[in-house]
Amino acid sequence: MSVHHVRKCALIFLVAVVLAACADQREPAQKMINDIEAAVTVASEDAAKYVPDKLIDVQTKLGDLKAALERKDYQAVVTAAPPVLIEAQGLASAAAAKKAAVMQALKDQWTSLSGALPGYMDAIQSRIDLLSKKSNRKLARGIDLDAAKSGLSEATSLWSKAQGAFGNGNMDEAVTAAKDVKAKIDALAMSLKMDLPAAAATPAT
Repeated sequence: MSVHHVRKCALIFLVAVVLAACADQREPAQKMINDIEAAVTVASEDAAKYVPDKLIDVQTKLGDLKAALERKDYQAVVTAAPPVLIEAQGLASAAAAKKAAVMQALKDQWTSLSGALPGYMDAIQSRIDLLSKKSNRKLARGIDLDAAKSGLSEATSLWSKAQGAFGNGNMDEAVTAAKDVKAKIDALAMSLKMDLPAAAATPAT
C-alpha cells in the first residue's frame, strides 16, 4: 500500500470522525435552543412589561446561538447555551418579583389617594357652597364658581372611573385616574383660593 493511499485513507477516516462528532452535537445543540425558546415564550409577556432589559439580553444571546447553529458550529452552541438557558428560565421569576413590587407600590398609592380624595372633594364642595352665598360675594370676587362647579363634576366623574377600575382589579388604571383626580382637585383649590384640609393630605409615595 502506497504512502499516498495511506494518507488518503487516514484523511477520509478523520473526516468521518469529525462528521460523526458534529452529528452527535447537533441534536443536543438544537435541544438547548428549543429549551431556551420555550422558557422565553412562557415568560415573554410579563418579562416584556416588568424586566424588558433582561428579556432583550436573553433574546440577543438566543439569536447568536441560532446563528451558530446555522453555521453548524454545534460545539459553540453546546458550550454557550447552558448559561443562556439559566437566564431564560430565570425570566419568569424575575418578572414575577418585579410585578409583585410594582403591584405593592400601586396598592400603597391607591390606599393613600383613596383615603384622601373623598375628603378633598367634600372640602371643595363646601368651599363652593360657601362662596355661592350672597353674603360672601366679596369673598368670591375674582373666582369663577361655574368653572369650579364644572371642574368638581369632572373630578367626581373621574373618581368614579378610578373606583370602577379598582373594583375590576386594574390597579394601574385606578391609580392613574386617581392621580388625575388629585391634580384636578389641586387646581380647583388654587382657583378657589383655599388650602386643602391638612387632615386629608396625601403622604408622599
